[in-house]
Parts: sequence; structure tokens; C-alpha cells
Amino acid sequence: MAFDISTMRNIGISAHIDSGKTTLSERILYYCNKIHAIHEVKGKDGVGATMDSMELERERGITIASAATNVEWRKHSINLIDTPGHVDFTIEVERALRVLDGAVLVLCSVGGVQSQSITVDRQLKRYKVPRVAFINKCDRAGANPYRVKEQLCEKLGHNAVLMQVPIGLEEKFAGMVDLVTMKALYFDGDHGEDMREEQIPADLREEAEARRVELIDAVSMYSDELAEAYLEGKETEEQIRTAVRKGVLSLDLTPVFVGTAYKNKGVQPLLDAVVEYLPSPRDRKYFALDLDNDEAEIPLEALDDKPTVALAFKLEDGHYGQLTYIRIYQGSLKKGDELTNIRSGKSFKVGRLVRMHASAMEDIQSAPCGDIVALFGVDCASGDTFAQGGLNYSLTSMFVPEPVISLAIKPKDNKSADNMSKALNRFSKEDPTFRSHVDAESKETIIRGMGELHLDIYIERMKREYNVEIETGQPQVAYRETITQRVEFDYTHRKQSGGSGQYGRVAGIMEPIHDRDYEFIDEIVGGVIPREFISSCDKGFKACLARGSIIGFPIVGVKITINDGQSHSVDSSDMAFQLAAIGAFRQAYARARPEILEPIMKVSIEGPAEFQGNALASINQRRGIIISTSEDNTFSRVDAEVPLAEMFGFSTVLRSITQGKANFTMEFARYGKVPASKCEELIKQYQEQAKKRA
Repeated sequence: MAFDISTMRNIGISAHIDSGKTTLSERILYYCNKIHAIHEVKGKDGVGATMDSMELERERGITIASAATNVEWRKHSINLIDTPGHVDFTIEVERALRVLDGAVLVLCSVGGVQSQSITVDRQLKRYKVPRVAFINKCDRAGANPYRVKEQLCEKLGHNAVLMQVPIGLEEKFAGMVDLVTMKALYFDGDHGEDMREEQIPADLREEAEARRVELIDAVSMYSDELAEAYLEGKETEEQIRTAVRKGVLSLDLTPVFVGTAYKNKGVQPLLDAVVEYLPSPRDRKYFALDLDNDEAEIPLEALDDKPTVALAFKLEDGHYGQLTYIRIYQGSLKKGDELTNIRSGKSFKVGRLVRMHASAMEDIQSAPCGDIVALFGVDCASGDTFAQGGLNYSLTSMFVPEPVISLAIKPKDNKSADNMSKALNRFSKEDPTFRSHVDAESKETIIRGMGELHLDIYIERMKREYNVEIETGQPQVAYRETITQRVEFDYTHRKQSGGSGQYGRVAGIMEPIHDRDYEFIDEIVGGVIPREFISSCDKGFKACLARGSIIGFPIVGVKITINDGQSHSVDSSDMAFQLAAIGAFRQAYARARPEILEPIMKVSIEGPAEFQGNALASINQRRGIIISTSEDNTFSRVDAEVPLAEMFGFSTVLRSITQGKANFTMEFARYGKVPASKCEELIKQYQEQAKKRA
């Protein structure tokens, strides 16, 4: 029997750290009969959650890599991806959202919309992913789902509407009232597996009716049929659900559900919502770029009988070779099919096709359109497009943020050096935000990433998975250099040493720009620089951007306009004009008042209100600027912008000044000017290092 694509859901679970994503995933697996025992994230039984399959994840109680699984609920096939909350692993969230059709946005009923919730929501909006919200931890002290629903509207700009009303809160949380069926839902059994419906408690009846009116008011704008039926007092449950689904698919509505995954309450109604309101692969519009037709956008059709188009969105090093996670956007796939990697032009046969369940896998013979599966032994990179039938299509790549922190690492012996090289090759292939290179001057191996935790995890993985003994240097901030003044340049490169010489003259303007790293403008008239040498000038200028003269970091924010020059009929060449451009750049850069920029991080500290003063003082000591503070009875939050250079070791300091009761998140915000005193210090360090190398 043919597979019905309308019964497929590709969903992700996204949220701030410690909102309960992995706990929720564990309950979903249990209620869908995928696992037969529940294990906790920071479990005392030493097992750990199913979706946290990496040993490091279980030890630290955090999700590092997104994990995929497939479950069945009410005859619907659900591909589920559990994503990390830490901003250091933001690429894991980014690539999961790139291939998902819908998402569950999990929020803590105490913390509400937190800093990482805002980042995740921005990613969801970037990929136009419809979502439902789940307010978790309604059993915790200070739980207030109504406040969280308001924050969804105010802070994230959602049209959020409650689908349920909690029955009791904090330790009295017993269940919820479903505003569509107007029934009270309770969860019995050892793990809440027996859901029962009852009449709404008398003391909640009035509130439930008022909230239902709010719900119908909000969703009736998506259905004229519901609006008319409601005016006549004849609305049906089906009409409400149809209207909610339309609102969700149009990205204009966020239905809000409540519960506590840890106490096994509210997960089954959330699964019902995934099936009823989130889109199937056919409900989303996807496009590919036709490389044979000037990258024109071509709509992809979610049909099995069309030529296959799939995206490799995640790579892993498996026991049997490289494991490549793919999402099939058009056509279907079976063992033995031939696919072409559009980037490399190489064709390959699909050997082993598997469906993932965290780290376990199940061999399958075929995969329908819309499915998320994995291939073995395919040589490709993250973001590659695979196609069939001679199609030369490319699926647009995902957004990859630039690393902001680097660290020098050194192997202790030759065996470690070989293994370190293998580990770095594998990690940089799997994770586009993790980079490594050998510094040309110091000959040190430098690794770069999104934060201290990010690099710390990779160093730990090198030790465990590759038996690498390494020494690490001081973390290094990714500074930048820029210019602040407009200057004119006029430079002639002339070299005569037997045979044909070199001659090229370039003149023009160098000036600062703020919206991009580099811009080159050609205003040459009359052929004073022949057309074939214009690109040589551009190449020369670009070559100078890699290393500035103040502290040796890349140069950004430079606009160069060439408007005059001179060539020689014999001595001018590609190399002559490249060297002329390099000379002109160096001449102008020294006069354009260069300055140093540093990464400024958005820091959010959350914890008990009694420690807010300590947190503020610590931020001020670190050249930080307080953006906002909020306090809610016992809970406080401080948002600030702090230079990354001042944030090393902050987690230890925060632990000591708050008795271990507060936590913080940090993500890159922008580049900002370094103060004069700090500039002098950085220049002095750079000059000392240069002397040592000399």
C-alpha cells in the first residue's frame, strides 16, 4: 500500500537550556512505545535519557548534538529531532530547523521567555517553521503559564492563544482543561500513561468558558465557517481545530499547551496537537535553485514519482564510515538508487539506508518523500544537495555563524599528533562552526568555535574518542581591525631587474563601511587600467584583508574605489597590478586611522533575586553594559552586553557569587571598539610575540 505523506510530521523540539526538551522527548518515546522504561536526563540510575546518546551528554546532563528518531502516534509517522539549548551548539539547532516542517517551542513556566528562547524563535522565523508552544514545568514553585503566554506575545511577537487551562499550579498541578472539547484531562498510572477525561471542576468552569471565548475569537479569523457557526452558537470541535491548523500553517498563530513532562502530565495532548496542527511535508512550500538557469527558483513537489532531490544536513562519524543524515524534499529513495552530488558532480549508489533512533539504527529498504533518513559511506559535506534524473538543482544552504573564540592546542607525542589530525578533520567536517588551522607564524594548531564550552567539549571528545593527549594554550578572542577615516591613495609598483619588468599604478579612495566586510568599486574610465587587470587589483586588495598591521587580525569594514591608474604595454601583468594594489592598501591603511574591534556578547544571567546585586557588580567589573533587569518575586534576570575577552572563567565566578544557584547564557551580538588602554595592551602583546618569532 502506498505511503500517505499527509500522515507524516517532521518536528523539532527547541528551547532555552533546562526547559525540559530532552525530558519531553523521552516521554514522547515512551508514550509512542519506542522505549519501555523512562530514564532521566541527570538520572541517578547512570543510564541517562535515550536521546542523549553521547557519554559526555549523559555526564553533563546537557544535549550537545541533535538526535533524530522516528515514532508513531495515532497512525501518523513522526520524525523527531531533539536539539541542544546551549548557544555554543547553535549550528545543531540551525541545521535541524533547516529540514523540519514544524516545531514544538518549549518554555519553562517559571523562567518564561528566556534569552535562548529568543534566539531559537529567530531561527524558527528564519526558516518559516510553523510551531506550537508547550509551557513545561507547571508543577514547579513560581509556575505561571499565563505570564509566559503574555511574554510570547510581548517579547516574541507571537499571536499566542491558550488551548488549555491548568488545573492547579505548583505542587497542586493535577491536569488541564482542554478548551476545544471542554473536558478536564487527568493522567493516571505509574508514568501518566492512562489519560482520562472528566467534567471540568466547578471552580474552573467560569474561567474555562471565558478562555474558550478568547480562543474562538482568535481563531475565527482563519475560518469564515467557524465565525458564522459561533455567532449562531453551533460551532463544532472540528471547525475549531481546522481554524487553528490554518492559523498555524500561515505562521500567524501559536497554540499554547501546558503540562509537566517530568511528572508525566500533558504530553499526550501535545502529541495530538502535533498530529492535528503541524504541517505534513506537503503543506510546506520548498524551492531549489536551478543551476542551469541562472539559479532560478524552482518549486519542489512532495511526490514519490518525481526525480529525487535531497539535502545532506548533518554528518557523523559512525562505526561503519561516515553517516549522512538527509531530508528528501522531492521523489523517494530506495537501496540501489543512483544519486549525484551536485557540488562535486560525482554519482554514487545508495548502499545502506537506515532510520535513526538516537545512536541506534534500523536498516530500511526505501524511504518516501518528506522522510528524514541516513546513508552510509557517502563522500560529501554538510549542506550538499543530492539529485536524480539529470537535475542540476541546489537547495539553499543554511546560515552558519562565524566562530568568536580560538585556542592553541599541542599534542604531547607523535601518536597523539596523528590522532589529533584525524579528530580535527572529522570534527570540522561535521560541525561548520568548528574550524582548525595551523598558524603560519607560530606554527601552532589553532581551533576556533562558538564559546568556551564548545571548544571544551571537542577537546574532551579528542581525549575520549581518539586517545589524544593535548596541551591547551590561553583562549584567544577573534579580534578584528577596521578603518575610521576616508583617505586617498596613489601607488606605483615598479620593478626592473633584467628581462621584462613589472609596472602598475593604482589610485583611488579607501573609506569605512559598516554593513559589510569589504566592497570593491571600479570607476576606471578610458582604459587607464586595462579591463583584464581590474580583477587583479581586487585580488590584491582582498589579500591584504586577511591580516592587519596593528595586531595581525583580519580587517573588516573597508570600501575601496579605484578611479585612476596607469599601465605599461610590456611590463604590466596580473602580478604587477596585484602587487600595486597591495602596496596601495598598506600605504592608505596606515593613514586611515585603523582601530581594533572586539566581539561583544549578549549575556543573560538568571537566578534568585537575592543575588541580582552580585551579578550586576560582576558585569560592571567586566566592562559590561546593563541592557535590562527584571525581577519577579524570587526570580531575577539581568541582560547585558559584555566583551568576550572579559568573560573567560565567568561560569566559575558566577557559581561562587550566587552559591551555585544562577546560570548564564552568552551569544555573539556584534563587534565593538576596543578602549584605548586595552588597545595599547593588545599592541604591546602582538609586538612581543613578533619579536619572539623573529
